[in-house]
Amino acid sequence: MENDKILENHLRDLASQSSDGCYYTYSNFLSLAEQDMLIKTGLFASLAGGYENAERKLAVFGSEDMLGYAEEPPIVCLKIEPRMQKYADKLTHRDFLGSVIGLGLERDVTGDIIIHENVGYMFCLESIADFIAENLTKVRRTDVVCLRVPSPPVESIALPSERAFFVASERIDAVIAAIYGFSRSESQKLFGQKLVFINSKLCENTDTRIPENATVSVRGHGRFIYCGISKTTRKGRLCINARVYG
Repeated sequence: MENDKILENHLRDLASQSSDGCYYTYSNFLSLAEQDMLIKTGLFASLAGGYENAERKLAVFGSEDMLGYAEEPPIVCLKIEPRMQKYADKLTHRDFLGSVIGLGLERDVTGDIIIHENVGYMFCLESIADFIAENLTKVRRTDVVCLRVPSPPVESIALPSERAFFVASERIDAVIAAIYGFSRSESQKLFGQKLVFINSKLCENTDTRIPENATVSVRGHGRFIYCGISKTTRKGRLCINARVYG
């Protein structure tokens, strides 16, 4: 709770600095729970993670309408590639993140990590990008090269294809159970554990109906974009569509 209050005060300070000084201010990368806190403060801010469907994002205080000019958030994409792919380990998200944290950095200076063809694409703060590029030379036992790139390959961040699922209702606990193969009781436990977020906002009500095109994140399991009902069966069950990541 103390850390939450410290973060809330920091976000309020950033908002005041932007408003009083008429310039953009930015937080470090926020987790889903921290984004939920930002939303609950009522502060005027947008979120940016380096690409459209990012999960970890900066809070951006200020806008073109308010300040009269636009500014790109200080986010850099780093490509982390094995020097010799033929002899490289099979690298995971945990491997890339662990190696970066091993440089003595905090998690909040890095955003999402996308893995495509055994290459990591990591979003990070502009202020730390050169340090990582110069000092990250190994992931697990694999020698790597790290350099800035404009963005990950298009195919690595493309929306997943829509898939169909059958549910008894549009309640979020029923939808999550169908998508991840949980029982209804297993799905409902996730809400008490504060693991379910809709568009970065914590969801604690199991009977919530998901808005169409909303992004639902289930911590520890993945995320999906809810596309809505496509049809109803003769027995009254609903066929829903969703774009499921991973």
